Amino acid sequence: MAAPRPKITTDKIFDGLAEKFRRNVYGTSKGWLRQQILFQDLQQIPGLNETGTVSEHATISVMDVGGGLGQMSDWLAQQGHQVCFTEPADDMRAEASALFDHQQSQNNYHYPVQVHNLRLQQITEQLPPADLVVCHAVLEWLHEPEKALSYLNAMINPGGWLSLMFFNEHGLRLSNIVKGNYDKALRDTLDGTGQRLRLTPISPQDPDTVLKGLADQGLEIISVAGIRVFSDYLRDKEPDQADMDKVLELEWRYCHQEPYWRLGRYIHVIARKAE
Repeated sequence: MAAPRPKITTDKIFDGLAEKFRRNVYGTSKGWLRQQILFQDLQQIPGLNETGTVSEHATISVMDVGGGLGQMSDWLAQQGHQVCFTEPADDMRAEASALFDHQQSQNNYHYPVQVHNLRLQQITEQLPPADLVVCHAVLEWLHEPEKALSYLNAMINPGGWLSLMFFNEHGLRLSNIVKGNYDKALRDTLDGTGQRLRLTPISPQDPDTVLKGLADQGLEIISVAGIRVFSDYLRDKEPDQADMDKVLELEWRYCHQEPYWRLGRYIHVIARKAE
């Protein structure tokens, strides 16, 4: 029997991987689909709209936690919101800053995006809370993701909102089985250290555990959606845009429904803090 792998004791930071993320994630049809579903889902929050044009509602303050290459901050800033972007990976932060500078020079932003080199755990010590906190694809790269929820709660103004997206352990399990990675699926268990064996990202999340954690923080769950419920299992790995539009329609139709949302590759939760 192989010796158990040592427990992960540090968060994963993606220095040097900006190009790979742009090419393999954001530059793919899956990346496009993910963003489109998120844009639609976020319209449940007052003041946000799908088009990226300036909203008729009042400007809100936004904290984008671990914002990667800046796509979400860019979308929010183009609506006229005051966005604070945080990202600890140097090359990702540099690319996001270049995007923001270009957009500002084209007068696409009313307010410049503020850029900070901060980890999630450092934000509450250095920045004020916001009306909307966005935290997408961050929890699964933390070695203690359960502790992140209290930090996120502290970032939200009373009456404010949280948009939390995380990598779904159920979607990962299904993907491994469908792809024939049977050994990985069979080893999908917890060892004595609490670390999942042979899973990437380092901390895939159980949706019910995260939902309970948010409720324990006093946050009201407004919406839960599965992101990429069907798209990862298409036989045609490079569908044309017409078919992708149909897949998007199907994803949106079922992403909030049981049992489909539980099988999404990611889970998107919208929650609200009490006044």
